[in-house]
Amino acid sequence: MDQEHTAGTGDGDGAGRRRFLAIATGAATAAGLGATAGCAHGAADGADGGTGGAATGKSKGPTPGGPAGFDVKAENAKPGHADWHVAKAGPAKAIEGFADKVSVLPGESFGLHVSTTAPRFTVSAYRMGWYGGARARLVWRSEALPGVRQPEHTVDSATRMVRTRWPRTTTVDTKEWPEGCYLLRLDAQGGEGQRFVPVTVRSAATAGRTVVVNSVATWQAYNRWGGYGSYDGPNGAYASRSLAVTFDRPYEYDDGAGLFLVYEAPLLALAERLGIPLAYTTTTDVAREKRLLEAAAAVLSLGHDEYWSPEQRAHFTAARDAGTNIAILGANCCFRRIRLEPSDLGPDRTVVCYKSSYGQDPGFKRGHPATVDFRSAPGADPESSLLGVIYDGYPVDAPYVVTHPGHWLFEGTGVKADDHFPHLVGVEYDKVNTGFPTPRPIEILAHSPVVCEGRPSHQDTAYYTAASGAGVFATGTMRWVEALDATGDGRSGANHGLDAKAGALTTRVTENLLRAFAAGPAGRTHPAQDNVKEVYGGSP
Repeated sequence: MDQEHTAGTGDGDGAGRRRFLAIATGAATAAGLGATAGCAHGAADGADGGTGGAATGKSKGPTPGGPAGFDVKAENAKPGHADWHVAKAGPAKAIEGFADKVSVLPGESFGLHVSTTAPRFTVSAYRMGWYGGARARLVWRSEALPGVRQPEHTVDSATRMVRTRWPRTTTVDTKEWPEGCYLLRLDAQGGEGQRFVPVTVRSAATAGRTVVVNSVATWQAYNRWGGYGSYDGPNGAYASRSLAVTFDRPYEYDDGAGLFLVYEAPLLALAERLGIPLAYTTTTDVAREKRLLEAAAAVLSLGHDEYWSPEQRAHFTAARDAGTNIAILGANCCFRRIRLEPSDLGPDRTVVCYKSSYGQDPGFKRGHPATVDFRSAPGADPESSLLGVIYDGYPVDAPYVVTHPGHWLFEGTGVKADDHFPHLVGVEYDKVNTGFPTPRPIEILAHSPVVCEGRPSHQDTAYYTAASGAGVFATGTMRWVEALDATGDGRSGANHGLDAKAGALTTRVTENLLRAFAAGPAGRTHPAQDNVKEVYGGSP
């Protein structure tokens, strides 16, 4: 049977996958899920069956007792700028753009390719973080630049990849920009429109630090700018999807920010508020640089990190086996196997993923791994061997159920066994399933019943420890990072109806996790106590 339909995420229904994105990132409620098709049997049952001037951003010295280099505490002590948001997006083509490098080292330059209907525009570079709750600091702003309407995009006949060949509009120098995650805001003259362009000023080294990894390959797979993405084309059909997508185009979603604001920014704000030593990079950098994660304290995969190259997975695995802790703060992680190829603008700017059509892939014919789901043949390598959990399906909206309240990660939360947190499980979920390769010992902290289009199953939050001493934690739900911002009683429908109790729980657990993981191999101080048999019953 076609693996795309039995173990995928509804790929056979492109329109359904667009609805998935709306549900996953919008203010949907449980009532809205009934109309959304696509619950996939992700895994066969195993155990369960202000200012315009530039700022220098120079570090004032290392964090006391931490590794030398960039000082997160000193950076976040600087005044923030709460006006960073897009307040007036304007018409679709008013202004939009992309960077010709996904990431740069501090001091390197990159090109901006901008199209606008306005005669002039400005660029404001906001470093995203905590900043006393402002969430951003204005690091640099350009002078007014001449605007131009760029040529229309084209679509490659073989792969249906949207291509732009926009000339470079301006060059941006990152001299004295501190490392971190940035949103560049493009402002069209006269208030005609605003859009974001994300870029990462990456860390040259990660030793002793907790590494924030922007999931840029997944952002691009879900990007439908120009009418095509990795799930469908203009007619909404799976067969019309792009077989390759490129970073040489703007992001359509969230005013150009891609998936950063929903799935990554809340976690970044929390980590920077804690002041733990951080490093910053992207999935394409991890894939390219074999030693990038060497001696890192921990590495963080954020809320939706679905598309991985074999190289990225190998480098994550090597880091774990050397004692680096890993946190999976989402679900459906490491699910699609991709290949990175160059574009006209540079290396690693094309994400190739043929999925069920891998036999047509020229790269596969040349001997590269098939760009199918990791768990699928040929070359099946289920993601559970790294994550501990395995993807089980979508869409669901269910309460998160605590089953192991005495676990150290729940310290300070006040939770009791069987405490429920409405809407925290969604829209995709993972579980422990020993029918697939599962590292042991592994502890299940939350075991939440779900029904996915009539199919009963469970979501699991799990923690295991490796022989190296590394700890690996997986939330098992895609709403974890989003929940960090949840307030109120949830009745407004914002944040999928998540309330302040869910916000408090996820915040405290994440604080406990980040502090412990920043201190070194967590398995040495917090070894996992296997409880799979206790939770699922029968043979573990």
